Amino acid sequence: MWWFKKKQIAAPEPVKPPEKPVMKIKPEEVASVTAKPAREFQPYKPPKGVIPANIETAFLAMDSTDYVAMNDAYAMGMGHGNLDSFPGYPYLAAMAQKPEYRKMVGTIAEEMTRKWIKLKTVGDDDKSDRVKQLVDALERYQVREKFREAAEHDGYFGGGQIYIDVLSPKNVSAWTDDAELQSKLFISDKKITKGSLKGLQVIEPVWTYPGVYNASNPLSPDFYKPTEWFVMGKTVHASRMIDFVSRQVPDLLKSSYNFRGLSLVQMAEPYVNNWLRTRDSVSDMIHSFSIPVLGTDMSQVLMGNGADELLSRMELFNRCRDNRGVFAKNNIGESEETVEFVNAPLSGLDVLQAQSQEHMAAVSSIPLVKLLGITPNGLNASSDGEIRVFYDYIHSLQQAMFSGPLKRVMDVIQLSEFGEIDPDIFFEFEPLFEMSAKEKAEIRKIDADTDAVYVTQVQALSNVEIRQKIADDPESPYHSLDLSDDLEIEEGDLDENEEAESEDDPPDKT
Repeated sequence: MWWFKKKQIAAPEPVKPPEKPVMKIKPEEVASVTAKPAREFQPYKPPKGVIPANIETAFLAMDSTDYVAMNDAYAMGMGHGNLDSFPGYPYLAAMAQKPEYRKMVGTIAEEMTRKWIKLKTVGDDDKSDRVKQLVDALERYQVREKFREAAEHDGYFGGGQIYIDVLSPKNVSAWTDDAELQSKLFISDKKITKGSLKGLQVIEPVWTYPGVYNASNPLSPDFYKPTEWFVMGKTVHASRMIDFVSRQVPDLLKSSYNFRGLSLVQMAEPYVNNWLRTRDSVSDMIHSFSIPVLGTDMSQVLMGNGADELLSRMELFNRCRDNRGVFAKNNIGESEETVEFVNAPLSGLDVLQAQSQEHMAAVSSIPLVKLLGITPNGLNASSDGEIRVFYDYIHSLQQAMFSGPLKRVMDVIQLSEFGEIDPDIFFEFEPLFEMSAKEKAEIRKIDADTDAVYVTQVQALSNVEIRQKIADDPESPYHSLDLSDDLEIEEGDLDENEEAESEDDPPDKT
């Protein structure tokens, strides 16, 4: 009998679970998306050619500011937000191309020179001919346009400069005579002779660099004030340059800022960037507020294999995608049909976008109706209050930024036109706020009622005096009123009264 041994069947090997895809990120990829380091304070270096090459190293070494200590102090937590160091003129010039910055800077510069100045005189002498000659000279030398351009440079770059071009004793422009260019421009008829003013030239601060300045004695009046400037290799005495800096920086930062101030572009940069980012985000969200969800097998892609089939399938869907299109999804087995859409909520986006836009008006101190053309909402809403505050701000800028330079320009023009400075002629900035025709008429009505009381009831004034007041008022519609007839009548009445009094008086017996 044969003994058969039962064949033993080996147990099946356990099924290994599929390996989970492991996400691998290279350090190089992380470094590529790391935030850029903040700008640090560093010495300002002008473009080549601004400082003469033979003395460039010596003058750049004059800046003894301890920038390491300043950067360390900020890194130790003594500041908040990004480091606001000087970004450089090329960066600021590139930023000046954006309409947000141009609107801010242009609005302030235009308002500062829109109404301009009015020449006035003191004393009893008639100076109308000289005033007219000065007004013509201001227009001929384009003083208003030059000041507006300098104000724009102050907004873009932190400062502006105007060069006073006068004739040298050799009867040539001073910029062609190096010795004359380095001498001080005294405001005197001995230095500025009659007819010697050639014009005014606006110079961007990128082409200038401070020469000698006192950085050792804070008690001196010239402390951190350059006595000369380098202008593309030429040495120019500081008295020949008119500076416009509305936002001065501390002394420790003046060398880093090329002895200019803080520009409006640099101040508004975080607010403009926030507005641009919000504007683009809202636009992108509206553009793709509906997001389709494609359910498919992603295991091969997550394992690192090719994704050609997946990308082709997504590309086909995107090409056929439309609000009236249909996407067919492969369901496995007897699964029911499903349709999925994911929509992003759009409510509140207008408020967020408006707030980020209004922040730009806040940092520039310009009302929304002036900067953006946005009028206030609501019943009886008005921007008159904001406009008045803005005009007060512009007037203060005129006084702080234009008064001194304009006085210097006026003195130079008078020396060139008259050969002397007339102390009885001065200027005032015209008010920016203008009343409506209705408001002016109401004021004239009140003045007329007051004058009627003085004439009829109080009898403190006569009709002739009231007519004289109306004729002398430059705001009156009767400013050119002819009063010659009134004077003849008044003189005739006095003569008749004198004759009557002489007839009544008894003869003098002596």
